[in-house]
Amino acid sequence: MVAPAAQPGSSSLDQPDYWWFRARAELLHTVLGPYFGRPATILDVGSADGPSVGWMKGGHRRITLDLFPRGLTPGEGVCGSAEALPFADHTFDVVAAFDVVEHCERETLAMAELSRVLRPGGRMLLSVPAYQWAWSDHDVQAGHHRRYTRPRLIGVAERSGLVVDRATYAFGAVFPFFLAERLLRRIKGPAGDGDGRLTSVPDPVQRLLLRLSAAEQGVLRRRDVPFGSSVFLAATKPGA
Repeated sequence: MVAPAAQPGSSSLDQPDYWWFRARAELLHTVLGPYFGRPATILDVGSADGPSVGWMKGGHRRITLDLFPRGLTPGEGVCGSAEALPFADHTFDVVAAFDVVEHCERETLAMAELSRVLRPGGRMLLSVPAYQWAWSDHDVQAGHHRRYTRPRLIGVAERSGLVVDRATYAFGAVFPFFLAERLLRRIKGPAGDGDGRLTSVPDPVQRLLLRLSAAEQGVLRRRDVPFGSSVFLAATKPGA
């Protein structure tokens, strides 16, 4: 439901208060936070997307990695690709890649790399966009190679040797708005502003979307939801 950034790196760097980034941060925390544990070292791939990962900061050692230096913090940021991670095997207790794998042309290689640097017993935390039928100009402009269903993401994780702990759709409460936006794109063309900024949403609508997403958090604390515009997954690497 967003348009691509005008510069390399996440749109969240320019508009961190945009409703989707704020809602995603809370939804990720609700679903994946319980699997975070107390790691000594974590790798945050695609981590220029700062507003979504604040809850992962703490006293542990956190390494951030992104293709683009914009948004990376000196001293903890590394420029690199998920398809060729510059780290030794079994380095991290937690590896997180939020809205990253869909950008990787070689999905199998990216997942193998993410799993390789995760220590046995460590946790993988992932999020991806949902439903190939929802493909639009946004996906092309954002550099996506695919969208996912829950079963497909589970299969990708399991084929990379992970044991899935939880996988659920997210953004289900605002799904009607997502469907309407995708339909309008097909009827009228791109819904973005044409300058690389995020799709314009009036403040009252943003507040409504945030309230709906906050209500969804209560549901996700207890159970999975059957549909949504994103898929979240937590998995463990066996062998501890």
